[in-house]
Amino acid sequence: MKAAMEFRVVLLCVVLGIYLKAGGSQDTDTVSVFNCCEGDVLFLLDASGSVSSFEHSHMLSFLSDLVLPFSLGPDQVRIGLLQVGTEPHLEFGFGAYNNHQGLQAALQRTKQIGGDTNTKEALWLARDKVLKQDIPGGARPGLPRVLVWLTDGVEPGEIQGPMAEMREDGVSVLVVSTGRGNYRVLRDVVSPPVEEHLYFVDIEDMSIIVEDLRNAIIEIIRAERLQVRDVSSTSAELHWRPVLTDTGYYDIRFGPVPSGNTEVAGGSPGTNPSTELGHYQRIVRPSDSSSAKLSNLRPDTTYIVTLSPESNLGIFNKLNTTFTTQPEVQSPAQVAVSELTVNSVRVSWGPLQPESVQSYRVEYAVIPAGKLHVVTANNRQNSTVLTNLQPGSQYLVTVSARYSSGRERALSVKVCTQEERPALADLRLTTVGSDSVKVQWKGSADGLRGYWVTWEGESTHPSSQRSTLYMPPHLFSTTLNHVTPNARVCVSPVYRTARGEGLCCNAKLSSAALTWSHTL
Repeated sequence: MKAAMEFRVVLLCVVLGIYLKAGGSQDTDTVSVFNCCEGDVLFLLDASGSVSSFEHSHMLSFLSDLVLPFSLGPDQVRIGLLQVGTEPHLEFGFGAYNNHQGLQAALQRTKQIGGDTNTKEALWLARDKVLKQDIPGGARPGLPRVLVWLTDGVEPGEIQGPMAEMREDGVSVLVVSTGRGNYRVLRDVVSPPVEEHLYFVDIEDMSIIVEDLRNAIIEIIRAERLQVRDVSSTSAELHWRPVLTDTGYYDIRFGPVPSGNTEVAGGSPGTNPSTELGHYQRIVRPSDSSSAKLSNLRPDTTYIVTLSPESNLGIFNKLNTTFTTQPEVQSPAQVAVSELTVNSVRVSWGPLQPESVQSYRVEYAVIPAGKLHVVTANNRQNSTVLTNLQPGSQYLVTVSARYSSGRERALSVKVCTQEERPALADLRLTTVGSDSVKVQWKGSADGLRGYWVTWEGESTHPSSQRSTLYMPPHLFSTTLNHVTPNARVCVSPVYRTARGEGLCCNAKLSSAALTWSHTL
């Protein structure tokens, strides 16, 4: 009984150990592959008559296991499948499936097409319709492209030429052969290094190369790059593809590239700014971050950035990049005016640089020799309204920025206020005959250029027409002859830039002299 109990305990421990080991291995693989990569991977599957249905089914199961840990999507990994037969057939292209549920279902329902092993024609199709960039349904520009060819090695045909053209175009070629095949031919078509990109394996033992082949693909399409966006003279935005899960953090160090250090400026992997740079800044971001703002930078300076993903679940490569900040744009670089009235105007300037500008000073005076006025604005203010200005006058406005360094920069602009245009104060009509009317008005002579007198008859009258008369500014009356009955008479003051508001009256003509007036 005791021996039997000990045997059960030992057996339980062995089973539990195997389970924990398998579980730990799976977690590690998932962490290392999740969200790691971006690129387009096309599988070229031999589905000709030389491949048995058993072998074809095993190859599809192999592909299902191989791609499962990858994160799929339009900005991550995309998968395509092209089958080789007498008439090669594209089962699905790169844009077909953005999740594993759809991809796995598509692999399960893929049927063998049979026929001859027309690999050469399949390669032309892959090159021109699938792996070509900047075409509808093709590969994405600027990202890695991978062709993984699964073959039984039986008479693939003349493939060296098409394979060489794809490699020259930047496509990485990997081969898995389930037969003996021609080693020399297959060695010549794969991308170097051959020992990592060429596999010979029995069909029933394909599972043993899953991890090695997956790692080889990862090394090609791993998103080991930093992107620097929105670079200004003093700041920049750093973006990366997250590789951490729920634990860990990103250690970011950045500093100016030392003078003459071209090796560091190239951003070689693994460079450590703490040893290469004389002075650097450091920021830390949590594991769910994918961006960080780099601030307090020097204008017109080349920087190197190193991002180190830190986690106790695995070791991740450090990522480096370099960028150059913009030259310093001194404010004000532009000054604009708006909201003009007779005695006020809004003045705006930019760009704002609160990190380096202490304050702004706005000076304005009437041209040519008016009294100087001054308004002060803080370093986060980009406009102000100037009031109590003289109507119809031209001003010179100067905006100056005082920098923390003691330097100053100024920019000037001319502004014209609107002139005052008083409305007509009084209008009086007096009949002086059966078809004549005396028109009298009162107006201010200041700034006036004259008066427009307009009259017209009733619209129903057959001889109705519109007539106008321009009067100089020193005259305030006129007599209109041949006026139609009930004609409408209007007088408007004319100023330098526009007409002022006028007045109108209807002339009621009769044998007796009568007066009608309209007074404001």
